[in-house]
Amino acid sequence: MAKTKIIIAGAGIAGPVLAMFLKAKGYEPVVYERSAQPTSHGLSLALQTNGMRVLSLIPGLLDKIVGGSVVEMVQYSVLAEDLGELSRTDMPGKIEAVTGFGVKGVRRTVFHRTLLDHAESLGIPIVFSHQLVAIQEEQDSVIVTFANGKTDTASFVVGCDGLHSNTRECLFGKQEPSFTGLVQTGGLSETPEELRAPRMVNWYGDGAHMIAYPANDHLTSWAITTQEVESKETWRAMDEEAQQKIRDGLFSQWPYGAGKLVKSGTNIVKYGLYDRPELESWHKGRIVLLGDAAHPTSPHLGQGANQAFEDIYHLVRLLVKYNPEAGNPPTTLLTNIFTEYESARISRTSALVKRARKQGEIRVVSGAEKGKKRNDQLRTAQGPFTEEIYREIMQNPFEVGHSEISL
Repeated sequence: MAKTKIIIAGAGIAGPVLAMFLKAKGYEPVVYERSAQPTSHGLSLALQTNGMRVLSLIPGLLDKIVGGSVVEMVQYSVLAEDLGELSRTDMPGKIEAVTGFGVKGVRRTVFHRTLLDHAESLGIPIVFSHQLVAIQEEQDSVIVTFANGKTDTASFVVGCDGLHSNTRECLFGKQEPSFTGLVQTGGLSETPEELRAPRMVNWYGDGAHMIAYPANDHLTSWAITTQEVESKETWRAMDEEAQQKIRDGLFSQWPYGAGKLVKSGTNIVKYGLYDRPELESWHKGRIVLLGDAAHPTSPHLGQGANQAFEDIYHLVRLLVKYNPEAGNPPTTLLTNIFTEYESARISRTSALVKRARKQGEIRVVSGAEKGKKRNDQLRTAQGPFTEEIYREIMQNPFEVGHSEISL
């Protein structure tokens, strides 16, 4: 009997991972990507405990992931009026000791290539230069049309095509993402001696915040967040002159290792931070959204990719539960599956999107008085990202050893 074909729109981070799960469960996934080749953009991401749990279900994948471990988080104030360490926690290390899964910083391009290679080794086709532009539903299938004029047909479609999702636009019309009022300037640097430890570091200044964590055993990824008027056309890879201005600028003077990172930065880029208002539903008929296509977020909790992995776990869990033979499900069954998937995910992701935006607003404040107030909150573990909240985020999407799916 022919296997049930699934079209996945988007070969970024979520698409290949979803495809690996579906392949293992008896489906025939094919991944279509609008870009002509794997992206060379992006600096890094932090694979956190909740995301690592999901990735661990794919045999052999974790061993291939190259990155830098994080077992401690340290926060510094660089305000002249309030200089010094604000807080320190070994919470990531404690959670890793209990669960077996910690935090790992990875270079985005390297991690992406690892996912693509692993998916292709499992026989999953990943097709580039295919931008989804139209979707037509039939009684028990979906016809997808691409910008190059080609078409394909599958049982159902999963949109994993990111912030600017064409799948989302086909379902719900064009909606502009919401600019958060913040931009990031980031780069990669050889790790200076004083930062050669498995830790994530935050520095808080006047109208600016900087974060850094290891991307492998010798490189550190860093990003500086500031307030700026929206100006999309300037948020591209910087030329060498613009990069040098960053290296020589104010942030190169920050203490506690921050300045050393900025001075030696390479691949420096600048980009706006966006999210989107909550959707009431992530599906229509035989088409469903996942990851940033459904709930794009600003990066201040480091949960973008990790929440996409949680989405994958729950969607696959429900497909296995209600369609265990991986046959071509009727639309009524798919509707029930997608509705239950939304029930498990919308409230959680919406809360995290709001919390991430709030975290950014707290991090980046201007003036000594507001800066001191922010610092006092950090000293006393107040705000939207306390250790208690951190534990709550990391305990999902299943307790260790109690996954409802296995590959």
